[in-house]
Amino acid sequence: MAYTILVADDEKEIRELLCLYLEKDGYQVLEAADGYKALSLLEKEEIDMALLDIMMPKMDGFRVLKKLRETSNIPVMILSAKDQDADKILGLDLGADDYLTKPFNPMEAMARINSHIRRFYSLGVKGKELKQLQVKDLKLDTEACMVYQGEKPIDLTSVEYKLLRLFMEHPGKVFTKQQVYENVWGEEYAIADNNIMVCISRLRSKLSSDSTAYIKTIRGLGYRMEKDSA
Repeated sequence: MAYTILVADDEKEIRELLCLYLEKDGYQVLEAADGYKALSLLEKEEIDMALLDIMMPKMDGFRVLKKLRETSNIPVMILSAKDQDADKILGLDLGADDYLTKPFNPMEAMARINSHIRRFYSLGVKGKELKQLQVKDLKLDTEACMVYQGEKPIDLTSVEYKLLRLFMEHPGKVFTKQQVYENVWGEEYAIADNNIMVCISRLRSKLSSDSTAYIKTIRGLGYRMEKDSA
């Protein structure tokens, strides 16, 4: 899946470094320079993991974490210059999954992030496998592998179903061709593949005569599922 990571740190250099490595690994990244911004993003966006600095202005990382844990159990890793055992214990007690002290090796940070994402989502801890997804008038039953437009079932191929499910799980999120290919076909995207464009075109035609009604092409970036009401 194309997972989204929140990097919340008041040090611009740290955010830029992590963004560089995360995006290289195919993650989508959101940034926050203070605690209020971090909490706002966590409440408004679909975020799959958060990296929180402790000493942030306006609201520290511990308070953000405590507030987050009232409604979400996504993986959280604390990044902090505070290396005292008491700080680490407090962070873990508040619900952090990991604690990495600064300065850190970005490769170690990536290894830990990948591990948390793989373990958490592959084992279905978050319950990301919702029984039913809905965007606009489309409903997708993940157990029966059926798609309905209103009450009318839509006949899709397995690839079309996987494509639609990918987009419906993340409405409003832009997926690059590489992300689409690797998630739907399950193979590494090495060269430009026309199959993506063809399959998306067929899927669009089954959903509406208006090719942009559900899945929109974002020029130079990829594809996005429109989430506004029709």
